[in-house]
Amino acid sequence: MDGVELLPCAAPGSVPKRVLTIAGSDSGGGAGIQADMRTFAMLGVHGSVAVTAVTVQNSLGVTGFQEIAPSTVAAQIDSVMSDIGAGAAKTGMLASAPIIDAIVDQCGASGIGRDTSVPLVVDPVCASMHGNQLLADSALGTLRDRLFPLATVVTPNLDEVRLITGIDVTDTASQRDAARALLDLGPRWALVKGGHLRSSDHSPDLLYDGTEFVELDHERIDTVHDHGAGDTLAAAITCALAHGYSVPDAVSFGKKWVTRCLAAAYPLGGGHGPVNPLWRVSGPATGRA
Repeated sequence: MDGVELLPCAAPGSVPKRVLTIAGSDSGGGAGIQADMRTFAMLGVHGSVAVTAVTVQNSLGVTGFQEIAPSTVAAQIDSVMSDIGAGAAKTGMLASAPIIDAIVDQCGASGIGRDTSVPLVVDPVCASMHGNQLLADSALGTLRDRLFPLATVVTPNLDEVRLITGIDVTDTASQRDAARALLDLGPRWALVKGGHLRSSDHSPDLLYDGTEFVELDHERIDTVHDHGAGDTLAAAITCALAHGYSVPDAVSFGKKWVTRCLAAAYPLGGGHGPVNPLWRVSGPATGRA
């Protein structure tokens, strides 16, 4: 497996790069803000949080969730950005149209988004890996019409692509069609992840900006323990953007990071275990791992 070129860490006592995740909490610790914060920590950045929902879940699935009031979600973003700031931000589970509206309005007020100095990674979480719905049907239109135009890059998996665009990705041609359809919704870049293309022995991701297709491929990691993979990828991309990486370089970095985390994944409970950024603590302190 290719090594992962790690991001530089701040010297002890100095301020590290700062990032913000706007997402839901996973009580099982495998996905959501918990997955984001693990990757943030392992990549040496300071992570702040705006919690959108609290889920009741474990390795077997989601049995319920409670939304946070939209005004409270917006207030968290305002509180963080007005004091601590961030070099990049990401979204995850957003639950409802009112929450998305509040996030879009506050991101505009706080200077977060594709046309600002704080790039935004939108991971359009619509359902859990077990198929549990995490976004209200009425919110899909708001996601497409309001949040996607604010995004620097969107990172849907193939199930989310189908919900958002109506395109069933089965091969390279349909993956390119999906990338074009996503870009038509307004983000600067669209990443169509291929991890759910189970007919392939590889995991082919495709990045597109309206001009150039960038193919990012890797041999599929043979594991059922992939809980939080999408969150971990988006979090790693966010960290790289905060370090000033271009979008293609940040996505390439994120792909290598999540692949390494998949290779180190571990079983947990009676279902799907999480991808594992904790491999980092057993690697060298700097350089290539």
